Parts: sequence; C-alpha cells; structure tokens
Amino acid sequence: MEKEDIRRKVKNLRSMLLDAEKEKAAEAVFSKLEETAAFLLADHIMMYHSLEDELSTIKFLAKWKNKKHFYLPRVNGVNLEILPYDETRLELGAFHIEEPQGDNMIDPEDLDLIVVPGVAYDRKGNRLGRGKGFYDRLLANVQATKIGVGYEFQLFDEIPSEPHDIRMDAVITQTGCIIIHDISPHKKQGI
Repeated sequence: MEKEDIRRKVKNLRSMLLDAEKEKAAEAVFSKLEETAAFLLADHIMMYHSLEDELSTIKFLAKWKNKKHFYLPRVNGVNLEILPYDETRLELGAFHIEEPQGDNMIDPEDLDLIVVPGVAYDRKGNRLGRGKGFYDRLLANVQATKIGVGYEFQLFDEIPSEPHDIRMDAVITQTGCIIIHDISPHKKQGI
C-alpha cells in the first residue's frame, strides 16, 4: 500500500470514531505508556498537543504536569522548536495546532522521552507522518527514547519507509505495546 493510500484509509477510519471511542482509546494508550520504564524514569518528556484526529493528550498532560517536565513542539519554518509546556501560554500556531509561546527553547538532546504522533506505524517501528518531515528532522538528532502512539487501526504489518525516516523504539496502541528497540531510559548513556 502506498503512503497516500494509508493516509486516506486511516483518515477515513478516524473520522468514523465516536467521541467515547476516542476517549477510551486515549485512556488505554496513555495508561500503557505510564507503565513503561521509559516513562516512569524519564523526567524531560516531549509530548504533542493533539489535533482532533489524534489521540487526545489533554487529560494525560493535566494528570502529570506537576510530576514531569513536559515540552511541546513549535513549528519554525521547516523545523520544530521545543519549549516547556504551560497550558496558560499556548496559542494557535502553524497548521492550527496549539503551540507553546516564548523564547525559552530547550536543546532536544536534553529530552529523555519523545511521544510521537503519527498517521500510521508498522511492527518494525517505521512511522508515517503527515508528509511534512518535521518529526523526522527533529528525531534524527536526538538520543531520547521515541514512542509512537495511535489507534490499533493505525498499526500495519509494513508501511513504506525511506532512508531518512526515523524509526520508533516502541509503538503503543489501545491493545498493546510493541517494543522494537531498547526503551530503557538510560540507553542514551549506554547503560
């Protein structure tokens, strides 16, 4: 299946979800994330501020905002800048995504864990995004554990990938967690 066919299929499936199904799936996925050592031991975590068709991160961020240091991406040209999450300092930015404001960007190398949204994933950790390459450019330069999250129907046996595509270390859906690479929080130190 070609990338655009996968994007179309997933878009159609997501559009059929009821609000209750979306909420139940988000709770299941983020509950599984909370159980991973990568999350439990991480202090600096980059999340995403969810769009309507993505697993909602709102309750998860609210639950953990006083226990973890969360960061969100902000689009700057063709790249992502990483800023601290503060729900009082979000504004609608590029692509109608709520983005953090300010100039207190952090070095992506300071992140322990990155929770990555996507259109689709496969069992080898390949990720299909929306086609702009923002996350691939960011993820190419970090050692943080990368966990993709999505609905079960976003998981394929195989999706097309290219050399510049960055694989996830794990993929979590509401029915399970697929570990592709070591997701211990100390992998960047070689432990």
